[in-house]
Amino acid sequence: MAMTKSSTAAATLILDDTLKRMIHRDGSKSFKEGKRNRMLPLGNHCSFGDFPKDLAPQAWSAVKSKPRGLSKSASAPGLGVQGTGMAANPVNNQQPGLGSMHSAFVGLGGQPRGIAPAPPAAGAHRQRPVPTSAFRRFYDRGDLPIVIDHGAVGGKIQWKVERDKLDYHHYLPIFFEGAREQEDPYRFLAVQGVYDLLESGGAKVLPVVPQLIIPAKTALNTRNPCVIATMLKILQSLVKCGGMIGEALVPYYRQILPVMNIFKNNNANIGDSIAYDQRKRQNLGELINETLELFELTGGEDAFINIKYMIPTYESAVHAHA
Repeated sequence: MAMTKSSTAAATLILDDTLKRMIHRDGSKSFKEGKRNRMLPLGNHCSFGDFPKDLAPQAWSAVKSKPRGLSKSASAPGLGVQGTGMAANPVNNQQPGLGSMHSAFVGLGGQPRGIAPAPPAAGAHRQRPVPTSAFRRFYDRGDLPIVIDHGAVGGKIQWKVERDKLDYHHYLPIFFEGAREQEDPYRFLAVQGVYDLLESGGAKVLPVVPQLIIPAKTALNTRNPCVIATMLKILQSLVKCGGMIGEALVPYYRQILPVMNIFKNNNANIGDSIAYDQRKRQNLGELINETLELFELTGGEDAFINIKYMIPTYESAVHAHA
C-alpha cells in the first residue's frame, strides 16, 4: 500500500484556518476585525486597482478607532493623563506634583508613589500591524511566474518558468516578504513559493542572504504568533538548503534575534493533557529553541557567542554542560 504524501507547509496553514472556522463559528471574525483595526493590510478596491479619491470618498474613509490602552474617561475633556481626574497644568504643561516634590518620589499622574496607579504594561508581546508586502502588488499585476494548481491535493504551485533559471536576487526576496501575509492566495503562494525556491536554489541562495534579512526582520517584528512561526520554519529551511548559509547569517543576528529573545519562553503549559497538534509546530518556545540550535550548529565557531550575546538565557546545544 502506497503511503500518502504529507501536506506542505502552506497547505497546512489553509487546513488549520478551515478547521478553526468549523470548530469556532466566529473563526473569520478575528480576521475581519484585524482588517477593520488595520492590523492586517487591506486589498485593492477592485481587480483594476483603487478607486479615485474624488469619485469614491466612502471607499477611502478610514475607520476611526480609539487608541488602545485608554479608558473612556481618558478621552473626556478636562481630565489629565489616563483618566486619573487630575488636569494638566496649563502654564508649563506639567503634571501636578512634579514641582512640589522630587521626581523620584512622584508616580504616575503626578501623585506620590504608593498612591499613584500602576504603570501601564510595556506591551512587548502585543501584536503590531502587518505591513503590506510587495508580493501582493507583484501578484495582483501578474508579474510573478506562478499559478495555483487546483487539481493537486492539498494545494500546489505551478511554475511557468523552470525554477533553476529564475533570477534569485529578484524573486526570492519578494517571496520572503510575502510570507508575512495572512490572506489567501497571497499567503499560500508566498510560503509555498519560498520552500520551492529554497529546494531548487542550490548555490544561488547564498548570495541573496543579505537581501532576506529585512523581510525576515519585518515578519518577526509583527509579534503575530502565526507569522513568527511561519518565518521560523522558513529560516530553518534556509540554513539547511546549502552550505555556508548559517555562517552568512551570523552578522545579522542583531536584526533577527531580539524578537526570539522575547518569545523564547512562550511555551504552552497544558499540564497532563495531550497536545494533538504537534505536527503543526505552532509552539513558539519550541520553534525558537530549534531555530537557535540549528543556527549554532550551522553558524560556525562564532555562532554561539553571538547568540549568547543577544539571548543570555540560551544554553549551547554543542557544549552542553561543559
